[in-house]
Amino acid sequence: MAESTNKELIIYTDGASRGNPGPGGYGAILMWGGRAKELSGGYRKTTNNRMELMAVIAALEALTKEGLSITVYSDSQYVVKAVEQGWLRNWMATNFKGGKKNKDLWTRFYGLMQKHKLRFVWVKGHASNPYNNRCDELATSAADNRGNLQVDIGFENGEN
Repeated sequence: MAESTNKELIIYTDGASRGNPGPGGYGAILMWGGRAKELSGGYRKTTNNRMELMAVIAALEALTKEGLSITVYSDSQYVVKAVEQGWLRNWMATNFKGGKKNKDLWTRFYGLMQKHKLRFVWVKGHASNPYNNRCDELATSAADNRGNLQVDIGFENGEN
C-alpha cells in the first residue's frame, strides 16, 4: 500500500456503473505528503470502463501544477494496460482505427498525461486496500446519487 512522499503524488482511482451501460460514477483520492483530497462524480448513463478512465481524468484535471511525478493506482486493467503496455500510444497513432472505444476520454486523458510523469500500478479491486475500497465507495455513491447525475455527452451522443 503506497503512501505519498513530498516528491511524488499518489492517486487512487475507481469507477463503477449500475448496469453496463447504466448510471455510473467515479472516485479518486489524491495524496501528497500527509494530505489527501477525495473527488467523485456521477453520470446518468455510462459504462464501467468510461468511469474507470474518468476517475483518472478528474484527478489529473484537479491538479494546479505541471511536471509532477505521479503514481496512479487503479483496479482497472483496461486503464493500466492501455498506458503501461503502450495500447494508448498505438490508438493515438492510428486515430483509434478499428473502432476502439472511448476515444473522447482517451484523447482528453492523453493531453493531460503529457503534463506529468505518470506511472500506473494495478491493484486488486474489492480486496484489502483501504484506498481502493474508499474510491469504490465514492464511485458507487456517486452513481447512486440519482438526483444529481451529469450527462456523459460522449457516451450518450454515440461518440463511444
